[in-house]
Formats: sequence, structure tokens, C-alpha cells
Amino acid sequence: MNTKHFKKLKNMYLSANINTQIYTDTSFEIALEKATISLTISKKYFHALNAIHGSVYFKLLDDVAFFAVNSIVKDVFVLTTSFNINIIRTVNSGKITAVGTVKFKSKNLFVAESTLYNEAGKVIAFGTGNFAKSDVRLSEEIGYK
Repeated sequence: MNTKHFKKLKNMYLSANINTQIYTDTSFEIALEKATISLTISKKYFHALNAIHGSVYFKLLDDVAFFAVNSIVKDVFVLTTSFNINIIRTVNSGKITAVGTVKFKSKNLFVAESTLYNEAGKVIAFGTGNFAKSDVRLSEEIGYK
């Protein structure tokens, strides 16, 4: 296991503007082919019906799938090329946790699945994404430090 790589990926996630300014109530863990992000629900994530907006589901599901893939790609930033999401329950309180795992890997294509759970452990959403290597090197300039 490459704990140095995982630590740098975690720093990259935590230092991203969207996570320092909007998604400030998160915890993040990464391991080989797996990532986990938990978010404490706040009203700032709500749409008009007082539940979290679909963009929150998408962000968490995409992020854990992305980092599960980047856990095995150690030289470049990967890109989401497509992502399909299914929302099956609404949430308006508590903590939600997304878990992403790599399901397929080849030289240039990676597929990862992710599942989002509510505090009671019930599935509230799930997704599948395709990822490809970019030309952007993992470096301090993008927070990989």
C-alpha cells in the first residue's frame, strides 16, 4: 500500500476550493481502490423542499469513485468521462457517507461504483462512473502534497 500517495490525494481533496468553501463538514478516507467521504447535513445543501439537492448526491458519489480510481493511478489526475446516478431516498438531517470502489481497470479506462448511505445505513443513492487518465501530472500545484 502506498500511504504517501493516499495522504497526498487526501490533501488534494481537502484543499480544493469547493471543499474549503462549501463542503466544509466532510471527512475523507482513502485506501487501495476505495474511498470514503462523510458529510454532516446542513441546510445550506437544501433545495426548496428542505432536503439535500441532487448536486450533493452527485458530488459525493463522483468524488469517492474518482479517488478510488486515483488511488491506483499514481502519476496523473484522472477525469470523470461519464457518471450515472440513481437517487432513491431523500435526506434532510444527520450524516451521509459515500463509499466508492474500483470495479474495472485497464490501461486507459477505469470504472468505479459508489454508494451513498444515510445515518441508519440505508442506501440513499448509487452511481457508476467511467474515468480516464489526463495529461495533468499529480503535483503540488494541484494540491497533491
